[in-house]
Amino acid sequence: MNRLIAHIRLLRPLNLFIGALAVILSSMIVHYQGPSATLILSVIVIICYNGAANAFNDYIDHEIDKINRPFRPISLGFVNRRTALFLSVILFCIGSITALELNKTAQIISIYYAMPLMIIYSWFLKGIPLIGNITISTILGMTFLGSGAAFDSIDLMIVPAALAFGLTMVREVVKDVADMEGDRLLGLRTYPIHFGLDNTKKLLVALSVIVGVGSFIPFLTGFYGIGYGVLLILTVEIPLGVVVVSVLNNPGISISARSARLLKFSTLGGLIAIYVGTL
Repeated sequence: MNRLIAHIRLLRPLNLFIGALAVILSSMIVHYQGPSATLILSVIVIICYNGAANAFNDYIDHEIDKINRPFRPISLGFVNRRTALFLSVILFCIGSITALELNKTAQIISIYYAMPLMIIYSWFLKGIPLIGNITISTILGMTFLGSGAAFDSIDLMIVPAALAFGLTMVREVVKDVADMEGDRLLGLRTYPIHFGLDNTKKLLVALSVIVGVGSFIPFLTGFYGIGYGVLLILTVEIPLGVVVVSVLNNPGISISARSARLLKFSTLGGLIAIYVGTL
């Protein structure tokens, strides 16, 4: 593997692209018509923070990744751990300096809430049952609240933030099932390890029902139009059902990993549904 490509992979470019697209979709949802510089700065903040968090996570999880994700750059030996930490610090600094160009509310959400949670999550909270899941879900929700704040329309991003939080909770529980082998060997106490697979399945069903029903309320109350309801079924409800059935029937590593990837794109699908529902 070319070392430059390995360092790019460390930052997980697909995740960075999805994060940037989420900010752009957020601007469309609130029908933002302000200065384009604000949108560009918001995208830069999200890309830098996400890249920094990914590099820091790999720095912390290098032993676990040897088992759960052996093809990541640090596990393969193409990226030095210290280099990953250095990149993380640099990107967090660039993201924070850029965030200072946004309004006060966006600054507070980005610098004083999102960034500390990203660091604390990887360092301390990841292996604590549910607490780690709630933390990463909160961080994802803050992406949309921060975007809404930057566009002076934070109230319009509450529903997208809640949807992102709920889908991420389901995804993180599914990921914990996929990562059980490595997490157990390294002494982490994730929900599936601490409470067992049967209880994890029950939790997964409960969370999916809450997200599935809750995400439909804005349509039933008329807050979003018919386009939202149709796209929500196609991009969120059906994939959510597929994931639940798949994990319940075969809670193996490969099925859980594929299900987690599917839910990542469901969040984007939900955002598109929300945008169409506002037209």
